[in-house]
Amino acid sequence: METKNTSNTRKAYDYLLQFRDVRAVGWLLFLIVALLVSWSGVKVIETNYRLQKDISRLEQQNEIRKLTNTNLKLKNEYYNTSQYLEIAARQNFGLAAPGETVLSVPRQVALSHTVDLDNTGQDAVQKTKARQPAYQRNFHAWIDFLLHRQTPQD
Repeated sequence: METKNTSNTRKAYDYLLQFRDVRAVGWLLFLIVALLVSWSGVKVIETNYRLQKDISRLEQQNEIRKLTNTNLKLKNEYYNTSQYLEIAARQNFGLAAPGETVLSVPRQVALSHTVDLDNTGQDAVQKTKARQPAYQRNFHAWIDFLLHRQTPQD
């Protein structure tokens, strides 16, 4: 055992002695500088990529804001047209063009002649659910639960 330790110590000592040579130290310094330059290059590439991503995101936001501004300008131009003013006068003030007659129907009268569509749709769903077997209703209940669907409460 003792000879093995001495042999390992001797190998380590010989390895360290090679650094007395200027060429070995030069190669070691060259390797360290090459690694540092490579690491710096990788960091620069990573920083450029991140900055390019930020620039792209900001350009997209800028484009969205330009489109929003254009949309608002078009709306403002529409609000200044005579067509919009005529529609607004008809809706808000009950005015009419010359020769037209305005008929004013009270809200309760108008709503009394409508059909409530929500109840008819729910009734049809409830009827089809009543005809389904229990295992199928259970399966659909689980699917609705897992997909976060809202089911009408009875």
